[in-house]
Amino acid sequence: MTGRAPARGAAERQDASTWPPGRDAAPARGSDAVRRRPVSAVAVRGTALLVGGAALVLVLGAVQLLVGSTLTPAAALAALTGSADPLTTSIVLDLRVPRVLTGLAAGAALGLAGAVLQGVLRNPLAAPEVTGVGSGAVLGAVAATTAGGAAAGPVGLVLAALVGGTVGGGILLALVARAGADPLRLAVLGVLVSAVLAGATLLLLTAQPQLTGSMTRWLVGSLNGRGWEHWAALWPALLACLLSGMLSAPVLGLLTVDDEHARAVGLAVAPARAGVLGVAVLATAAAVAAVGSLAFVGLLAPHAARAVTGADPRLLLPGAALAGAATVAAADVVAQLVTSAVPGEAGRIGVPTGAVTAVFGAVVLVGIVRRRSRAMVGEDR
Repeated sequence: MTGRAPARGAAERQDASTWPPGRDAAPARGSDAVRRRPVSAVAVRGTALLVGGAALVLVLGAVQLLVGSTLTPAAALAALTGSADPLTTSIVLDLRVPRVLTGLAAGAALGLAGAVLQGVLRNPLAAPEVTGVGSGAVLGAVAATTAGGAAAGPVGLVLAALVGGTVGGGILLALVARAGADPLRLAVLGVLVSAVLAGATLLLLTAQPQLTGSMTRWLVGSLNGRGWEHWAALWPALLACLLSGMLSAPVLGLLTVDDEHARAVGLAVAPARAGVLGVAVLATAAAVAAVGSLAFVGLLAPHAARAVTGADPRLLLPGAALAGAATVAAADVVAQLVTSAVPGEAGRIGVPTGAVTAVFGAVVLVGIVRRRSRAMVGEDR
């Protein structure tokens, strides 16, 4: 009797310092914890959390729509209600609305991609920009822009970014297959692959210096100049990724634990991993093709969603998408406010949204690494 109580306590307790989260988050089959948490209660709680997240995204999107350097919030609101002059109405409906929608969709795609990568690679630091996927997509988009013609259109950019992201992720997976899948080694290899691809991007910019100014948004990430054509090219890819991600959520849950467990239940690990990673590559490519490289969104959003929804992929994936959309909306609001406050030529150029996500993401990344380091030190003791 004395040996049973600790086992129950361990089954009910989830240690936030361990990774992957699915290993400790799932209680043993037949345990009292499972019987006391019916599926309906979990579904209701998860649905309520997702509805709250969607409401937050709508609020941030509305704020994002009202702020800017050219119109006051009152003027923007008047345009939405149909009581503004034609010029003001055109600015809001033709410039701001597609900018907001494109930013929300790109953030959702990056959040979804980050959640998939962290689960499949079983690494809390995995994200599109540190796995070669994001840098490869940027390289593909820059190459398409350099080539010009149909390749530089919205659809051509998505295809080029998709090819580049697939190549970048494929290089990392090939290196990991040879060097082993240790989380630390994978993170280091991912940074190296991303650095090489970023260097290739800079070489393209050096060869075409006249395009450097127009290509800055690919390297930093910006919502400036995003129109309805970018939204039209982005939302089908996002919808496909969301549907594919939700359908593959059970597979992702198995891959998050370990390969041996997945094989034990009859899952073909290699094809399953490739298919789930394809969702992350497509989501990243579509987002990069639309807005460029918004740094750390794919890293921050899954952690924020996991803290609220838990590690179940059925809730984590839509939660990460909502968190990514909220992150981009909030960053763009900050960028717009800073742009409005800066006088002169610098204010007319505008602060890129990617610069805000990079600064904020770097701070959060340091916090994640420090927390993981403390957890590892505690385990050693």
